[in-house]
Amino acid sequence: MSSTISIVLADDHSLVRDGIRSLLEEEKDLVVVAEASNGQEAIDIVEEKKPDLLIIDIRMPVMNGIEAVEILNTKGTATKTIILSMHDSEEYILKSVKAGANGYLLKDTGKVEFIKAIRTVQQGGTYFSGDISNVLVNSLLSGNKSISETVSTTKSNNNPFDLTSKELQVLELVLTGLTNKQISEKLENSKRTVETHRFNLMRKMEVKNLIDLSKKAQQYNLV
Repeated sequence: MSSTISIVLADDHSLVRDGIRSLLEEEKDLVVVAEASNGQEAIDIVEEKKPDLLIIDIRMPVMNGIEAVEILNTKGTATKTIILSMHDSEEYILKSVKAGANGYLLKDTGKVEFIKAIRTVQQGGTYFSGDISNVLVNSLLSGNKSISETVSTTKSNNNPFDLTSKELQVLELVLTGLTNKQISEKLENSKRTVETHRFNLMRKMEVKNLIDLSKKAQQYNLV
């Protein structure tokens, strides 16, 4: 086995790739061998370079990261995959697990955790951060479909808008009058992540302001 870990970075923002590359290459055993700006390009590069690890963003043009990971796993590619995202909802994490990702990291993850995740995955483990427990991840990876079905059923029964648990949490805090900044501090998430959850729940509930949000939440007993 090589003493170095070869890595391909896939993100549609070159500044993000530059930042990650600089962070990783401070470690002597981590080498970035190529970069991609979309999911299809990532697949092509992985098939050509056969790196140890692909670190890939979810939202990209041409093909998103989850689709790319799923295709690589369908092809039986040996390259391990870590999905990098600003979204910490169960929805994205579960989709990533089902696609075959070995890890899931948030973009505001610190360097120590980032490096730990890479080495954990390279050694054959899994590493997921975000709004999901290790128990749930391990159960899903071991083929326990009942947990996944339970999550889906619970979402469906609790609300007709398919809000994730994090979105429901943000909804409750929004309706108490907290600002996005206050919510981010309370949930220990970045302000941008909270803004994304807030946008998504308002889109799903088809409301445009706080008054309508409050009325609809009460109508469907969401809080």
